[in-house]
Amino acid sequence: MAAKSPAVVTPKRPVLSVSARKIKDNAADWHNLMMKWESLNDKGFTAANKIVNLKISAQFKDNRLEIECENPTQDSGKLSPHYNEELEMYCTELLEILENMTKIQLKMEKLTSTTKGVCDLETYHSRDGRCKAPLFHTWPTSYFYETSFKLSEMYKEELQLKQTIVQEIAHTADEDLMMVYLSSWLYQPYIESSSKLLLESMLLETGHRPI
Repeated sequence: MAAKSPAVVTPKRPVLSVSARKIKDNAADWHNLMMKWESLNDKGFTAANKIVNLKISAQFKDNRLEIECENPTQDSGKLSPHYNEELEMYCTELLEILENMTKIQLKMEKLTSTTKGVCDLETYHSRDGRCKAPLFHTWPTSYFYETSFKLSEMYKEELQLKQTIVQEIAHTADEDLMMVYLSSWLYQPYIESSSKLLLESMLLETGHRPI
């Protein structure tokens, strides 16, 4: 009777620890949340731009009526119902976008809190003084928290700016100020250019990006 050939064993990928799995999942969540934020930012800019264009158009029309209208019964101060309906519609849309951005920012804070928990747990496990190996390649666990915290703070400050813009953009009559609001919304001054590098570095370290 012929001897059975030994079974071919496929090498298994190393099993991630609970901490490493959580950090890896958090990195993927960061990526998804930042992509959703950018999509909402584009939609918000479109809505804000429509609000500004409506207001500038209405102001131009009012100014022209005040200069040219010779009919004393003409009330140039009244805006058309259509204008008011459009303005309210875009303001509502912008407010809904802001609410969704607020939810995203809160999820970012939760990710940061979770990462800090993992970091604290790893610190507790290494309290005997022995230096633990990195969870993935080179980053100490604390660096995941530091990176998450930096990103979270950027988005927190940017959200505060956007809250101000939403509160003010439909109420100001200053065209230059409206342009500043629009530009600030689009270019997001509090989200530094380093945010993309931080995200990509985290994705690379956790294996979401090939080395």
